[in-house]
Amino acid sequence: MGRGFGPQDSPSAPAAAVVNQAFVKTFFKPRENPIGAHLGGPESPGDFTIVGVVQDTTYGSVGLKEHSIFFMRLLRQSAWDKKPADYVFTRAIVLETARPMENMEAVSRQTLSSINPNLSVEKFQTFSSQIGEQFTHARMLSRLMTLFGGLALLLAAVGLYGVTAYGVARRTSEIGIRMALGAERSGVVAMILRSALLQTVTGLAIGVPVAFYGVTLVKSQLYDMTTVSGGALAAALATLLAAACVAGLIPARRAASVDPARALRTE
Repeated sequence: MGRGFGPQDSPSAPAAAVVNQAFVKTFFKPRENPIGAHLGGPESPGDFTIVGVVQDTTYGSVGLKEHSIFFMRLLRQSAWDKKPADYVFTRAIVLETARPMENMEAVSRQTLSSINPNLSVEKFQTFSSQIGEQFTHARMLSRLMTLFGGLALLLAAVGLYGVTAYGVARRTSEIGIRMALGAERSGVVAMILRSALLQTVTGLAIGVPVAFYGVTLVKSQLYDMTTVSGGALAAALATLLAAACVAGLIPARRAASVDPARALRTE
């Protein structure tokens, strides 16, 4: 609401300020109109008059939410140079072009130099590279968590296979007795698979709620992570179920193929 800065905000005119929505939410009552209100430091509380409100945006860190910000013209900066460190002056020029330009940096530096040779450009960035820098730390954490999550899934699959295969091997005598009493091979395999899948489903019934709870522990470390990824959870469930099926099917088929007399002699 209100307006932005314009030619009317000259050095001789009353100082104007533009604030963001979080500023209004923090310092004004609900439905109170901030336009025309005054703000300033402890020594001069009425330095600036609010003339406009802009939407919230991110400065400094993508994890910074609802940060109260006010904007003033650079011409009014001198009175605030000795303010606390949380007052930040950008001193930046934003350039927008009608089409992409590969030599934008060279043109910008040359143009500024022609205006004033004493002007120096400390840093030149595109918006995409500026945003990319903000996610360097989050991207590293995300990749590390993906790596460790993959290793954990691999260990779980190998462990599940080992435990299930060991359990089937211990039932070799039982399988021999069932086969000697006339049990069908397909029925024996199905019995072993049911047992293996029952253990797996029981473990998943415990693990899935724990995974949802674990999100609360890591979501503060990753940008805009609020819940479990459905695709990642489905992949983990499919991997563990596949490991259980393989772990049950291979030993069960092997045990069901053994001669009943030989299976009974394993004791």
